[in-house]
Amino acid sequence: MSSDILIILPFLFLLLSIAILPITYHEFWERKYSIISFSLAIIVIAYYIIFEGNVVKVFHSIDEYFSFITLLFCLYLVSGGIYIKLKGKSTPLRNALLLFIGAVISNLFGTTGASMLLIRPYLETNKYRLKPYQIIFFIFIVSNVGGSLTPVGDPPLLIGYLKGIPFIWYFINLYHIWLFTVALLLIIFFIIDKYFFDKVKYEEQDEIEKMGERVMIEGKWNIIPLVIIVLSVLINEPKYLREIIMLLAAVLSYKFTPEKVHIKNHFTFGPIKEVAILFFGIFVTMIPALTFVSENSVRFGLDKLSNVFWYSGMLTSFLDNAPTFLNFLTGAMSADKLSIDNPLMVLNFSVNNVKFLSAISIASVYFGAMTYIGNAPNFMVKSISEHSGIKMPGFIEYMYRYSLLILLPILIIIWFVFF
Repeated sequence: MSSDILIILPFLFLLLSIAILPITYHEFWERKYSIISFSLAIIVIAYYIIFEGNVVKVFHSIDEYFSFITLLFCLYLVSGGIYIKLKGKSTPLRNALLLFIGAVISNLFGTTGASMLLIRPYLETNKYRLKPYQIIFFIFIVSNVGGSLTPVGDPPLLIGYLKGIPFIWYFINLYHIWLFTVALLLIIFFIIDKYFFDKVKYEEQDEIEKMGERVMIEGKWNIIPLVIIVLSVLINEPKYLREIIMLLAAVLSYKFTPEKVHIKNHFTFGPIKEVAILFFGIFVTMIPALTFVSENSVRFGLDKLSNVFWYSGMLTSFLDNAPTFLNFLTGAMSADKLSIDNPLMVLNFSVNNVKFLSAISIASVYFGAMTYIGNAPNFMVKSISEHSGIKMPGFIEYMYRYSLLILLPILIIIWFVFF
């Protein structure tokens, strides 16, 4: 086994640690997860600097992490200053409507922005009968599937836009798959939620009926910095201007938001701290894994539509979906002797290879919901929920009880019907 393969082991070890240790050694994990994440990252950094002499690759990954965590941190900070209390009881129909609204605004504020904005009121309105499946469907619909109609919706689509895919391309070519998937998920959610709602005792339903007698929104002005942060995502040059604007908007939002709003939202820095530390380890340790995929992309048979859909989807489930999208788009274009660095060639590919680009786009977004680490908002929603006192399923339980049982059959149907 070559050193190139061996250096993938830190990434695999980190994945296994995230999957197993919180369940088997919870207290140890809570105390030591930062040491584990940083130590594994340092091993990979040392390998590339000392043995490969490749500082550029390490710097590029850390640079991507900085952009990633800046966006996540700023959206978390600003959304924490918007307190929303919803009117009426948390019926299955209203929950489904809220998830649908979340799916729509995911395309305006991104899956991360929509998740941060809605997860707290969603938890609050369901507090009398909150169960893990309600949060899992939130992750499925709002944190992933919803944001597939605009470049703002999800990072891989933004990369495609910056490379030359027209802004409106995703909506024109993916809206029917979006409607089909969101409708199917909402129907399944409604059936499950109705079953558990009907089992709630009458006296508990009375309490649910009383909660939230009016709609209350505090910190509405924070919508302005939220919009500024989302729009700044489209800034590509000069370097770091985007992050500077985001941080300024977020810091001003935090400074001028009354403390009572943060208290009502149960706002703490715990969730973002956990996500920042673990994803630093993920971003660095996945460098060799992404390199291996990129160097062997031809072996994946990227001239076949099914291969593109399933391979890019499987990798998206465990690797960052943005570089996965970029690698597979590069491979698919290379098969047509086109360069991804030429905007006109990218435009030409998007016009003449609609099915291929649709398969890569849908897989890179939808498969992000297969695991907690498939897309950044997943882990953030999990962390916020746990800090609110909800016992969320672990990494493996999330997969075998929810994503493999509910989401995977839907993805198979999408593949069969559309690809």
